Amino acid sequence: MRTAVLGAGNWGTAFAKVLADAGNDVTLWARRDDLAARINERHVNEDYLPGIGLPAAITATHDAHAALDGAELVAIAIPSQSLRENLTVWAPDLPSEATLVSLMKGVELGTTKRMSEVIAEVGNVPLDRIAVLTGPNLAMEIAQEQPTATVVACVDEARAEAVQDACSAPYFRPYTNTDVVGCELGGAVKNVIALACGIAVGMGFGDNTLASLITRGLAETARLGVELGADPLTFAGLAGLGDLVATCASPLSRNRSFGVRLGRGEGMEKAHEAAHGQVAEGVKSCRSVLELARHHDVDVPITQAVEAVCYEGLAPREMVARLMSRSVRSE
Repeated sequence: MRTAVLGAGNWGTAFAKVLADAGNDVTLWARRDDLAARINERHVNEDYLPGIGLPAAITATHDAHAALDGAELVAIAIPSQSLRENLTVWAPDLPSEATLVSLMKGVELGTTKRMSEVIAEVGNVPLDRIAVLTGPNLAMEIAQEQPTATVVACVDEARAEAVQDACSAPYFRPYTNTDVVGCELGGAVKNVIALACGIAVGMGFGDNTLASLITRGLAETARLGVELGADPLTFAGLAGLGDLVATCASPLSRNRSFGVRLGRGEGMEKAHEAAHGQVAEGVKSCRSVLELARHHDVDVPITQAVEAVCYEGLAPREMVARLMSRSVRSE
């Protein structure tokens, strides 16, 4: 299958490798022309996945028109808050019958739209042509071919199965789901919960604290998801609990690592500098998720606390005190 991946960061590059290892021809679009040239010359993306050899079936380019030409599957792997701007440029070149696969995990600031909704709106694409790939997707582990499972969600089950076939590799096992709302929401909110877990780790707290944050974070994700029409069982699966555990527990998680820096008292500016341009999606998504929850009158205390740390100057210790002093009630 002729496929394209828009975005040559760590996850976009890792997924391009998955597609190639599954037997597809892949064109990988890179924002920087010099990065595309180095990938083609050395068959490695040293900027994002150092030491990982890339299959010969991957060709990199800085030309989005060339990348999209004739593609039957187009995967988008860019920062969620830049999707609208980039897709406005790419929309005229999107192949009319291609399946669009969102690899992004976030909720758009200002509109509170999920990524599939932004793709549908800006690309003028029906929802049954848009799939979402989510789950425990730590890019470096996948690039190292460590066994993992993932979820492909689409309202059109047959299209989800087609994407499943296209990305089934010996180390990458995709399952299908038709609950796009639940799968996308799980992927967006887990980034926020991972920030909270990172803050706790940075403050020196242990596994009881992490387990509590993960479990109650899952509870608030499910509350919001059910209010939006998601299947509650989705949050017990790979797109919910699976993604949440990986992102909250792994040092490879950018959101957790960013939270650790905040918990150590480094502050937002220093934490951003230490991230070296890597995007911690939860930093922006905490605001849009909180806005979405308030619009639907859903209580999301961990998300609210993280937003206060990131944007209202709340100290991490005050965040913990705020969460621990909430009125006790039945679980």
